[in-house]
Amino acid sequence: MILGIPAQEEIAHQPCGEPALLTIPDTDVPNERSDAARNRRALLEAAARLITEHGPAALTMDELARHAGVGKGTVYRRFGSRSGLMLALLDHSERRLQAAMISGPPPLGPGADPVDRLVAFGRAKLELIPVQGDVLMAVGPIFAEGAYAAMLDHAVMLLGQSGTPGDLLLTAQLLLAGLDAHLVLHQIREQNIPLERIADNWETVARRLTQQYTPNATADQMTARTPRFPGEHEP
Repeated sequence: MILGIPAQEEIAHQPCGEPALLTIPDTDVPNERSDAARNRRALLEAAARLITEHGPAALTMDELARHAGVGKGTVYRRFGSRSGLMLALLDHSERRLQAAMISGPPPLGPGADPVDRLVAFGRAKLELIPVQGDVLMAVGPIFAEGAYAAMLDHAVMLLGQSGTPGDLLLTAQLLLAGLDAHLVLHQIREQNIPLERIADNWETVARRLTQQYTPNATADQMTARTPRFPGEHEP
C-alpha cells in the first residue's frame, strides 16, 4: 500500500454495483506483454515512493534506475523522458485510486458508510498531491478534465447515498475545490500548512455538510469524532 491506496493485487476485481470511473486518457503501452506491464508498474511504484520520501525534485531517470535496481536504459526505453515518466506516474496513481474506489476494501471502497467513504476519498486525493501536484499543474486541463469528472461523479454518488439534501452537484464541486492541486500546494509551500491539517479540516467540512443526515450516527457521536475548526470553542 502506497499513499493509503491499496496496491493492485489488494484490489478485488469483481462487480460491485458501482459506476465505472476510469474516464481518463490511457497512457498504457498498447499490446504490452504481461511481464513487461508488471515491470512497468514496478517502476512506477518505485517512482511514487521516491516522490513520497524525497519530493518531486528527487525523481530523475538516473535516480529511478538506481532506486529500482535496473539500468538507466531500461527506464528511458519505458518512458522516453522525465516528462513521459511523470505523465505515466500521474495516470498510474489516478487509476489505482479509482480502482480502489470501485472495488477496493472499505472505507475507500464499497461496504462502508457513504460519509466515511467520502472522507477516505478526500484524504486519499490529498495524499496524492505530493505525487500529482506539480505534474497536474504542468499538464493542465488536458489530463485533468476526465479525472475530475470521475471524481465529481463519485462524490455526487456518495452525497446522494448519505441523504445529503440540496444541490448535490454544487456540494460535490465545493468539496472538490478543497482538493485542487494548485490550492493544496500553495497551502503547503507558501502558507506552511501541514498536509495532515489540510486533510483534517477537509474531513471536518465534509462531515459537517452531511453529519445530520449520516445514517446510524447521533449528534453526540458526530461531535465526538469530528475535529473542530481552529479557534472554535466548545459550546
